[in-house]
Amino acid sequence: MTADIIATVVTALLLIVGCVGIVIPVLPGSITGLVGLLIWAFVVRAPEGWVVLALGGTLLVAGMSSSLVLTGSTLKRRAIPNRTLLFGVAGAVVGMFVIPVVGLLIGFVVGLLLSETVRNRNLTTALETSWVAAKAMGLGMLVELSCALLASLTFIVGAIIFFVTA
Repeated sequence: MTADIIATVVTALLLIVGCVGIVIPVLPGSITGLVGLLIWAFVVRAPEGWVVLALGGTLLVAGMSSSLVLTGSTLKRRAIPNRTLLFGVAGAVVGMFVIPVVGLLIGFVVGLLLSETVRNRNLTTALETSWVAAKAMGLGMLVELSCALLASLTFIVGAIIFFVTA
């Protein structure tokens, strides 16, 4: 196997792990995909590699940034502290190990609700703010995942062009 093929396989795996990592907050998401594109571009040292790195990297950075901005602005507008999301993520991690398959989602929601209940001391308000935080996080995740999938598609097209024309 040549270095080009190995780099292509490694990059594909890193992009898959990156996309999964966007949905499962325990794994690094867009950064993993960006590392994969960097590896591929530096190993193949072809115009296709640099174009894929430029386009895919831009998509990954845009997705990461927009996710942070969308989530952060919604939380700031509703005066929900960032620690609420931190508790949600911690709950998701615990839930993932306690309840297989659906534990990630259940743990995230329970973590949000517990944090907001302690903060607000009112269950009705806690339910409302938890729902807002969950929607904000979900929208940010959706945008970031969409950009990561487009970056992955860019890599696939670039890799096909690279190997067909080589």
